Amino acid sequence: MTDTTDQSTQIIETIVNAAKAAGVFGAIEIQDSLITLEADGSAEPAFYRVYLDQPEPIVELATKDRWLSESIEAELVESGDKLDELIEDELVDLGYPEDSGVIKFEHYRSDDMEFVFRSKVIPSEGQDLADACKVWLLGYEQCFRQLGDMDESEED
Repeated sequence: MTDTTDQSTQIIETIVNAAKAAGVFGAIEIQDSLITLEADGSAEPAFYRVYLDQPEPIVELATKDRWLSESIEAELVESGDKLDELIEDELVDLGYPEDSGVIKFEHYRSDDMEFVFRSKVIPSEGQDLADACKVWLLGYEQCFRQLGDMDESEED
């Protein structure tokens, strides 16, 4: 039991320290095995979350704002880019192996009325779970910051 608690604590510390060092998140909240990070600079409230209590950890971007979600979707449609490829590009920039073929995402409206983009965190070969969670969170942030109205300082 202690090993699991120690491992979770170490993963949370790794993620939070990396998030603070990146300087791209607002408020950070930890509740049990859920880390919620405010998307800094977004035109409307949005949050990145890392769920550690799943068989495979999950990273997601969530917003209650329909227009923010639609601005992301519209940019993807207009550009013709595929979100899984954009996520993979950012992960590769952070050291994840290229052409891993495991980058998949879900996009849906949750029971809590949030528009959610999410992926299972899949460590690369030899990568520990703490590092994988950190890389996937930062990769998600780098990817989504460039889409739609996620960075209100960006001019269209």
